[in-house]
Amino acid sequence: MAAATMKRSVAVEDVVVTFEDQQKINKFARNTSRMAELKNEIESKKKTLQNLQDASDELMMLEDDTSLVSYQIGGVFIGHSQEETQEMLETAKEALEQEVKSVEERVSEIQQVLGDLKVQLYAKFGDNINLEADES
Repeated sequence: MAAATMKRSVAVEDVVVTFEDQQKINKFARNTSRMAELKNEIESKKKTLQNLQDASDELMMLEDDTSLVSYQIGGVFIGHSQEETQEMLETAKEALEQEVKSVEERVSEIQQVLGDLKVQLYAKFGDNINLEADES
């Protein structure tokens, strides 16, 4: 048993981290961090999208079609007809859906890069490196 332990510690010491390896590790860390940021951005955009949908649903339930509806543009509220406001909400939802799709595509690209880096790094370092995210 002592021989097996001795061989394992020797194997750990035999692995040399080259400059290129360190660059790959750094790239993995940067991409992991960026992916987490993008996932938070997606979550935020989806919440905003749900709020727009809720506002649209509430607008449809209004009984008085002639009253002006306040719509926030930047820091200002502007009164529009119900129809104009509904169109503005739909335009905002479409734009936000495109943004979510774009960010999701970026996450997918980063996941591909991370997958490639994992293969390369685990091939060289085996169990001596941990590239799995902590779930705590």
